[in-house]
Amino acid sequence: MRLKQRYILFNKPYGVVCQFSPSEPGHKTLKDFIPASDVYPVGRLDHDSEGLLVLTTDGQFQHALTDPKFEHPRTYWAHVENVPDEAALNRLRDGLEINRYHTRSAKARLLGREPDLWPRTPPIRYRPSIPTAWIEITLTEGRNRQVRKMTAAVGYPTLRLVRVAIGALHIGDLKPGQWRELSASELARTAREVGLM
Repeated sequence: MRLKQRYILFNKPYGVVCQFSPSEPGHKTLKDFIPASDVYPVGRLDHDSEGLLVLTTDGQFQHALTDPKFEHPRTYWAHVENVPDEAALNRLRDGLEINRYHTRSAKARLLGREPDLWPRTPPIRYRPSIPTAWIEITLTEGRNRQVRKMTAAVGYPTLRLVRVAIGALHIGDLKPGQWRELSASELARTAREVGLM
């Protein structure tokens, strides 16, 4: 790994588009938070999703983290309507058919309690008559709006989605809109995970 390259962890807030120039007037972009024009996002998060985003100048590193053939894990916490039963979680684990595509097997588990996250702005709609739950899903692929499509397909629509980890990289104590450079040890560990060292 070349040390002159840049490797950034960013906690993307809700409503921010994963690019440096707005596609529509008024949209917040990465440029509103990260004062670097030479880095590119490793994968994407939809504007209505939050959490961990990696940015880099290193094309080889970017490819190794995003190409599905490397099966690099991404972990999400999804706040869903109602409480998924074991049958629904097993369907997520086994993979399911979405738009003529069969998803890869995933890890899925019900979180025992609501995770300690920052408040979302705007907050999700609260309906006292409908219970909610948090599930953790780890994928090794990243198709467009995949987690949302998966939870909806098993009958539990996603209300809020936060990516908390990419491999061993974790969001930690980064607040929404904050970013930092990867440490040398984080970079070395991730490079080993994806076979670059």
